[in-house]
Amino acid sequence: MSDKEECGCCGKTTDRSAEERKKLIHRLNRIEGQIRGIRGMVEKDAYCADILVQSAAVNAAVNAFNKELLASHIRGCIARDIRAGKDEVIDELVATLQKLMK
Repeated sequence: MSDKEECGCCGKTTDRSAEERKKLIHRLNRIEGQIRGIRGMVEKDAYCADILVQSAAVNAAVNAFNKELLASHIRGCIARDIRAGKDEVIDELVATLQKLMK
């Protein structure tokens, strides 16, 4: 999706620098590799505890991704919208945080 296309889910987009996009994609690629590794472990009947350790590593990696994206969202999108008088973005942020904390 280019910077100018709208997201089908909500009609909003976020302009990211090439560097920020690259960092996020790199994290996602590592997570994807970890998931493939876990699938391989299951296919090879690896020991349950070993798979669980790798699964915990994936959870930690996804949490780190979420923290980085959330910080960027608050510093960029949320701050911009609040400065523009769009206080409804606070409710959106609260809803997002509630989903992340399930």
